[in-house]
Amino acid sequence: MNNFYLSEINVYPVKSLGGISLQQAEVAEKGLKYDRRWMLIDETGTFVSQRKHPELALLGVTIDNGRLSIHHKSDLANRVSFDLETHRGESIAVNIWDDISQGLEVSKEVSEWCADFMKTNVRLVQMPAQEKRLVDPKYAANQEIVGFADGFPFLLISQASLDGLNGKLSQPVPMDRFRPNFVFTGGDAHIEDSFDSFYLGDVSFKAVKPCARCVLTTVDQQTGLKGAEPLKTLAGYRTINKKVMFGQNLIHEGSGFVNVGDELKMVKRKS
Repeated sequence: MNNFYLSEINVYPVKSLGGISLQQAEVAEKGLKYDRRWMLIDETGTFVSQRKHPELALLGVTIDNGRLSIHHKSDLANRVSFDLETHRGESIAVNIWDDISQGLEVSKEVSEWCADFMKTNVRLVQMPAQEKRLVDPKYAANQEIVGFADGFPFLLISQASLDGLNGKLSQPVPMDRFRPNFVFTGGDAHIEDSFDSFYLGDVSFKAVKPCARCVLTTVDQQTGLKGAEPLKTLAGYRTINKKVMFGQNLIHEGSGFVNVGDELKMVKRKS
């Protein structure tokens, strides 16, 4: 029997911007604390992402002393920052795929900085603390809720899965192409496909749906340049029902802290 251990924890405070690597993270009702609680929207209220705007990969995010900063990765002085609780108070209807949720614009200044970077009219919004965006009921167990992530509170990928992919590529790619919250070691490539339920610390997690991958995985997170890989290679051996699958979406029950090095204590495997 393999043992599985958490090797990375990542949060992405602003949807489709750079992530933050953590040694410890708090699991809250909507997922990891601060994970995808902010989002850029266009003039129609629809979320903006690297799928159409790969240049967003060039924006990094930090959280320190109660403030969130967005900076250009190659020009650290080019930044904007704001208090984590800052917002204008006006509720805006926002669209994330098939969901309509609510957002609060952070400030005109922050929106203008983002719009100037992107050369298009965008606003940065925060999800209100009381907002209840439901996970797709086809996969939810207890009306779980989620922030501005595509559909689920967590994404889990094994290091072995990435290693297996990189063994097929002429140029290896880093894990940041796939934007997981949790990375773990142990087992063979795609062992996460067999997971049903497990614990990290005192928090119970359930794998509910393989993650369908898109062109975002082809964006170099350091340069913002888009190519064909690794999606082209993945499509050759990970296509299921016409979708390219890599990683597992999770829901959870309970709250607490998770740490790099924690063991994934398996409760049930899929048959």
